[in-house]
Amino acid sequence: MEDEIDVLFELEELSNEDESIKSELLDNIEKLKYKIDNVEIKVFLSDKHDISNAIVTIHSGAGGTEACDWVSMLFRMYSMWAEKNKFSLEIMDIQSGDEAGYKSITFTVKGDFAYGYLKTENGVHRLVRISPFDANKRRHTSFASVSVLPEIDDDIEIDIKPDEIRIDTFRASGAGGQHVNKTDSAIRITHIPTGIVVSCQNERSQHKNKSFAMKILKSKLYQLEEEKKQKQLNNLSGDKKKIEWGSQIRSYVLHPYKMVKDHRTNTEKKDMAAVAVLDGELDDFIKETLKNNV
Repeated sequence: MEDEIDVLFELEELSNEDESIKSELLDNIEKLKYKIDNVEIKVFLSDKHDISNAIVTIHSGAGGTEACDWVSMLFRMYSMWAEKNKFSLEIMDIQSGDEAGYKSITFTVKGDFAYGYLKTENGVHRLVRISPFDANKRRHTSFASVSVLPEIDDDIEIDIKPDEIRIDTFRASGAGGQHVNKTDSAIRITHIPTGIVVSCQNERSQHKNKSFAMKILKSKLYQLEEEKKQKQLNNLSGDKKKIEWGSQIRSYVLHPYKMVKDHRTNTEKKDMAAVAVLDGELDDFIKETLKNNV
Protein backbone atom coordinates (compact mmCIF):
# COMPACT_ATOMS: atom_id res chain seq x y z
CA MET A 1 0.00 0.00 0.00
CA GLU A 2 2.95 2.34 0.71
CA ASP A 3 4.14 1.97 -2.91
CA GLU A 4 0.63 2.70 -4.14
CA ILE A 5 0.52 5.89 -2.07
CA ASP A 6 3.89 7.01 -3.51
CA VAL A 7 2.52 6.55 -7.04
CA LEU A 8 -0.64 8.47 -6.20
CA PHE A 9 1.42 11.34 -4.76
CA GLU A 10 3.37 11.55 -8.02
CA LEU A 11 0.16 11.51 -10.05
CA GLU A 12 -1.39 14.15 -7.79
CA GLU A 13 1.62 16.43 -8.36
CA LEU A 14 1.27 16.00 -12.11
CA SER A 15 -2.48 16.63 -12.07
CA ASN A 16 -3.47 18.99 -9.28
CA GLU A 17 -6.98 19.36 -10.63
CA ASP A 18 -7.85 15.66 -10.75
CA GLU A 19 -10.20 15.27 -7.77
CA SER A 20 -10.52 11.50 -8.25
CA ILE A 21 -6.77 11.03 -7.70
CA LYS A 22 -6.87 13.26 -4.60
CA SER A 23 -9.81 11.29 -3.25
CA GLU A 24 -8.10 7.95 -3.85
CA LEU A 25 -4.91 9.26 -2.23
CA LEU A 26 -6.75 10.39 0.91
CA ASP A 27 -8.62 7.10 1.08
CA ASN A 28 -5.37 5.10 0.93
CA ILE A 29 -3.74 7.33 3.55
CA GLU A 30 -6.67 6.67 5.91
CA LYS A 31 -6.39 2.92 5.34
CA LEU A 32 -2.66 3.01 6.03
CA LYS A 33 -3.20 5.07 9.18
CA TYR A 34 -5.75 2.51 10.39
CA LYS A 35 -3.25 -0.32 9.82
CA ILE A 36 -0.49 1.58 11.65
CA ASP A 37 -2.81 2.30 14.59
CA ASN A 38 -3.70 -1.39 14.87
CA VAL A 39 -0.04 -2.43 14.77
CA GLU A 40 0.79 0.17 17.43
CA ILE A 41 -1.94 -1.12 19.74
CA LYS A 42 -0.75 -4.72 19.30
CA VAL A 43 2.69 -3.64 20.60
CA PHE A 44 1.08 -2.93 23.99
CA LEU A 45 -0.64 -6.34 24.15
CA SER A 46 2.24 -8.40 25.51
CA ASP A 47 0.74 -9.96 28.66
CA LYS A 48 0.38 -13.73 28.48
CA HIS A 49 -3.44 -13.70 28.41
CA ASP A 50 -3.96 -10.67 26.17
CA ILE A 51 -4.64 -12.88 23.15
CA SER A 52 -7.43 -14.73 25.00
CA ASN A 53 -11.18 -14.41 24.69
CA ALA A 54 -12.75 -12.08 27.24
CA ILE A 55 -15.45 -12.89 29.80
CA VAL A 56 -17.27 -9.65 30.61
CA THR A 57 -19.74 -9.08 33.45
CA ILE A 58 -21.66 -5.82 33.91
CA HIS A 59 -23.40 -5.24 37.26
CA SER A 60 -25.84 -2.43 38.04
CA GLY A 61 -24.84 -0.15 40.89
CA ALA A 62 -26.52 2.75 42.63
CA GLY A 63 -29.53 4.08 40.73
CA GLY A 64 -32.24 1.39 40.72
CA THR A 65 -34.06 1.16 37.38
CA GLU A 66 -31.75 3.82 35.98
CA ALA A 67 -28.71 1.69 36.77
CA CYS A 68 -30.29 -1.41 35.20
CA ASP A 69 -30.99 0.55 32.04
CA TRP A 70 -27.39 1.81 32.11
CA VAL A 71 -26.20 -1.83 32.14
CA SER A 72 -28.21 -2.48 28.97
CA MET A 73 -26.69 0.63 27.35
CA LEU A 74 -23.17 -0.53 28.19
CA PHE A 75 -23.92 -3.99 26.84
CA ARG A 76 -25.13 -2.42 23.60
CA MET A 77 -21.94 -0.33 23.45
CA TYR A 78 -19.68 -3.37 23.83
CA SER A 79 -21.79 -5.38 21.38
CA MET A 80 -21.39 -2.68 18.73
CA TRP A 81 -17.66 -2.37 19.47
CA ALA A 82 -17.27 -6.14 19.08
CA GLU A 83 -19.14 -6.12 15.78
CA LYS A 84 -17.04 -3.24 14.43
CA ASN A 85 -13.86 -5.12 15.32
CA LYS A 86 -15.00 -8.49 13.92
CA PHE A 87 -15.33 -10.22 17.30
CA SER A 88 -18.15 -12.63 18.07
CA LEU A 89 -20.21 -12.27 21.23
CA GLU A 90 -22.13 -14.87 23.22
CA ILE A 91 -24.37 -14.12 26.20
CA MET A 92 -23.89 -16.55 29.08
CA ASP A 93 -26.11 -15.17 31.85
CA ILE A 94 -28.72 -12.42 32.27
CA GLN A 95 -30.50 -11.14 35.36
CA SER A 96 -33.23 -8.78 34.16
CA GLY A 97 -34.14 -5.59 35.98
CA ASP A 98 -37.53 -5.25 37.66
CA GLU A 99 -38.70 -2.55 35.22
CA ALA A 100 -36.04 -2.20 32.53
CA GLY A 101 -32.55 -3.27 31.53
CA TYR A 102 -30.43 -5.80 33.41
CA LYS A 103 -29.31 -6.17 37.00
CA SER A 104 -26.35 -8.02 35.54
CA ILE A 105 -25.24 -9.62 32.31
CA THR A 106 -22.29 -11.90 31.54
CA PHE A 107 -21.06 -12.50 28.02
CA THR A 108 -18.00 -13.80 26.19
CA VAL A 109 -16.24 -11.78 23.48
CA LYS A 110 -14.36 -14.19 21.22
CA GLY A 111 -11.42 -13.40 18.99
CA ASP A 112 -7.68 -12.80 19.14
CA PHE A 113 -6.74 -10.15 21.74
CA ALA A 114 -10.35 -9.65 22.92
CA TYR A 115 -9.15 -9.71 26.54
CA GLY A 116 -6.16 -7.50 25.79
CA TYR A 117 -8.42 -4.77 24.48
CA LEU A 118 -11.32 -5.12 26.91
CA LYS A 119 -9.25 -5.40 30.11
CA THR A 120 -8.99 -1.60 29.86
CA GLU A 121 -12.75 -1.43 30.62
CA ASN A 122 -12.43 -2.86 34.16
CA GLY A 123 -13.98 -0.51 36.69
CA VAL A 124 -17.00 1.66 37.44
CA HIS A 125 -18.74 3.55 34.65
CA ARG A 126 -20.85 6.61 35.51
CA LEU A 127 -23.79 7.97 33.51
CA VAL A 128 -25.38 11.42 33.90
CA ARG A 129 -28.59 12.11 31.94
CA ILE A 130 -32.21 13.20 32.06
CA SER A 131 -34.02 10.08 33.17
CA PRO A 132 -36.53 8.60 30.70
CA PHE A 133 -38.16 6.97 33.73
CA ASP A 134 -38.72 10.24 35.65
CA ALA A 135 -41.97 12.03 34.85
CA ASN A 136 -40.43 15.26 36.18
CA LYS A 137 -37.49 14.97 33.75
CA ARG A 138 -34.86 15.37 36.43
CA ARG A 139 -31.18 14.65 35.98
CA HIS A 140 -30.01 11.30 37.35
CA THR A 141 -26.60 9.76 37.97
CA SER A 142 -26.23 6.00 37.57
CA PHE A 143 -23.35 3.59 38.08
CA ALA A 144 -22.42 0.18 36.71
CA SER A 145 -19.33 -1.95 37.25
CA VAL A 146 -17.58 -3.78 34.44
CA SER A 147 -15.43 -6.83 35.19
CA VAL A 148 -13.31 -8.41 32.45
CA LEU A 149 -11.59 -11.79 32.81
CA PRO A 150 -9.48 -13.78 30.35
CA GLU A 151 -10.99 -17.08 29.29
CA ILE A 152 -8.50 -19.54 30.76
CA ASP A 153 -7.21 -22.34 28.53
CA ASP A 154 -8.03 -25.88 29.61
CA ASP A 155 -4.32 -26.70 29.84
CA ILE A 156 -3.92 -24.29 32.78
CA GLU A 157 -4.58 -26.26 35.97
CA ILE A 158 -6.88 -24.70 38.54
CA ASP A 159 -7.51 -27.03 41.49
CA ILE A 160 -11.25 -27.03 42.22
CA LYS A 161 -12.16 -29.84 44.63
CA PRO A 162 -15.69 -31.31 44.33
CA ASP A 163 -16.37 -30.77 48.05
CA GLU A 164 -15.50 -27.05 47.71
CA ILE A 165 -18.35 -26.22 45.34
CA ARG A 166 -22.15 -26.27 45.60
CA ILE A 167 -24.12 -26.67 42.38
CA ASP A 168 -27.75 -25.53 42.19
CA THR A 169 -30.12 -25.84 39.24
CA PHE A 170 -32.96 -23.42 38.61
CA ARG A 171 -35.32 -22.17 35.95
CA ALA A 172 -33.86 -19.44 33.78
CA SER A 173 -35.24 -15.96 34.38
CA GLY A 174 -35.31 -12.85 32.25
CA ALA A 175 -37.07 -11.33 29.31
CA GLY A 176 -36.86 -14.49 27.20
CA GLY A 177 -36.27 -14.37 23.50
CA GLN A 178 -33.00 -15.54 22.01
CA HIS A 179 -30.91 -14.90 25.11
CA VAL A 180 -32.69 -16.88 27.84
CA ASN A 181 -34.22 -20.35 27.78
CA LYS A 182 -37.17 -21.33 29.95
CA THR A 183 -36.18 -24.85 31.05
CA ASP A 184 -34.85 -26.01 34.42
CA SER A 185 -31.31 -26.19 33.04
CA ALA A 186 -29.79 -23.00 34.50
CA ILE A 187 -26.78 -23.62 36.74
CA ARG A 188 -25.42 -21.71 39.72
CA ILE A 189 -22.07 -22.72 41.21
CA THR A 190 -20.86 -21.45 44.59
CA HIS A 191 -17.18 -21.81 45.45
CA ILE A 192 -17.42 -22.22 49.21
CA PRO A 193 -13.84 -21.23 50.26
CA THR A 194 -13.95 -17.87 48.43
CA GLY A 195 -17.70 -17.20 48.29
CA ILE A 196 -17.50 -16.68 44.52
CA VAL A 197 -20.84 -17.36 42.80
CA VAL A 198 -21.17 -17.87 39.05
CA SER A 199 -24.15 -18.84 36.93
CA CYS A 200 -25.07 -19.64 33.36
CA GLN A 201 -28.54 -20.00 31.86
CA ASN A 202 -28.13 -19.37 28.15
CA GLU A 203 -27.98 -22.97 26.93
CA ARG A 204 -30.85 -25.46 27.00
CA SER A 205 -28.42 -28.17 28.02
CA GLN A 206 -27.70 -28.35 31.75
CA HIS A 207 -24.36 -29.94 30.92
CA LYS A 208 -23.34 -27.00 28.68
CA ASN A 209 -24.46 -24.45 31.27
CA LYS A 210 -22.41 -26.24 33.92
CA SER A 211 -19.39 -26.29 31.59
CA PHE A 212 -19.68 -22.53 30.91
CA ALA A 213 -20.19 -21.75 34.62
CA MET A 214 -17.10 -23.78 35.54
CA LYS A 215 -15.12 -21.90 32.90
CA ILE A 216 -16.14 -18.57 34.48
CA LEU A 217 -15.30 -19.88 37.97
CA LYS A 218 -11.92 -21.09 36.76
CA SER A 219 -11.17 -17.65 35.30
CA LYS A 220 -12.23 -15.89 38.51
CA LEU A 221 -10.08 -18.14 40.70
CA TYR A 222 -7.11 -17.71 38.38
CA GLN A 223 -7.43 -13.93 38.49
CA LEU A 224 -7.79 -14.03 42.28
CA GLU A 225 -4.45 -15.85 42.52
CA GLU A 226 -2.84 -13.39 40.09
CA GLU A 227 -4.04 -10.46 42.21
CA LYS A 228 -2.60 -12.08 45.35
CA LYS A 229 0.77 -12.48 43.62
CA GLN A 230 0.69 -8.86 42.45
CA LYS A 231 -0.05 -7.62 45.98
CA GLN A 232 2.88 -9.63 47.30
CA LEU A 233 5.17 -8.13 44.66
CA ASN A 234 3.95 -4.64 45.52
CA ASN A 235 4.66 -5.26 49.20
CA LEU A 236 8.15 -6.55 48.46
CA SER A 237 8.95 -3.60 46.23
CA GLY A 238 7.47 -1.08 48.63
CA ASP A 239 4.93 0.00 46.01
CA LYS A 240 2.05 1.57 47.93
CA LYS A 241 0.19 2.75 44.84
CA LYS A 242 -3.56 2.42 45.21
CA ILE A 243 -5.04 -0.55 43.37
CA GLU A 244 -7.53 0.88 40.90
CA TRP A 245 -9.67 -2.25 40.53
CA GLY A 246 -13.31 -1.22 40.76
CA SER A 247 -12.66 2.52 40.83
CA GLN A 248 -14.54 4.96 38.63
CA ILE A 249 -12.77 5.02 35.30
CA ARG A 250 -15.08 6.88 32.95
CA SER A 251 -17.99 9.33 32.97
CA TYR A 252 -20.64 9.57 30.27
CA VAL A 253 -22.46 12.90 30.52
CA LEU A 254 -25.52 13.39 28.29
CA HIS A 255 -26.97 16.44 30.10
CA PRO A 256 -26.58 19.42 30.27
CA TYR A 257 -23.85 18.81 27.66
CA LYS A 258 -22.53 15.72 25.90
CA MET A 259 -19.10 14.48 26.93
CA VAL A 260 -17.39 11.16 27.66
CA LYS A 261 -14.23 11.43 29.74
CA ASP A 262 -11.79 8.74 30.82
CA HIS A 263 -10.44 9.72 34.25
CA ARG A 264 -7.26 7.65 33.90
CA THR A 265 -5.95 9.26 30.71
CA ASN A 266 -8.10 12.43 30.52
CA THR A 267 -9.16 11.36 27.02
CA GLU A 268 -12.38 13.19 26.10
CA LYS A 269 -15.03 12.99 23.42
CA LYS A 270 -17.58 15.78 23.08
CA ASP A 271 -20.89 16.38 21.32
CA MET A 272 -21.57 13.87 18.52
CA ALA A 273 -18.25 12.10 19.16
CA ALA A 274 -19.49 11.44 22.71
CA VAL A 275 -22.70 9.93 21.36
CA ALA A 276 -20.61 7.76 19.01
CA VAL A 277 -18.83 6.25 22.03
CA LEU A 278 -22.13 4.70 23.11
CA ASP A 279 -22.38 3.30 19.58
CA GLY A 280 -19.17 1.37 20.09
CA GLU A 281 -16.46 3.90 19.18
CA LEU A 282 -14.12 2.89 22.02
CA ASP A 283 -10.81 2.44 20.21
CA ASP A 284 -9.30 5.81 21.22
CA PHE A 285 -10.04 5.15 24.91
CA ILE A 286 -8.64 1.62 24.71
CA LYS A 287 -5.48 2.74 22.90
CA GLU A 288 -4.71 5.57 25.34
CA THR A 289 -5.25 3.34 28.38
CA LEU A 290 -2.97 0.64 26.95
CA LYS A 291 -0.28 3.22 26.21
CA ASN A 292 -0.46 4.65 29.73
CA ASN A 293 -0.24 1.23 31.38
CA VAL A 294 2.98 0.20 29.62
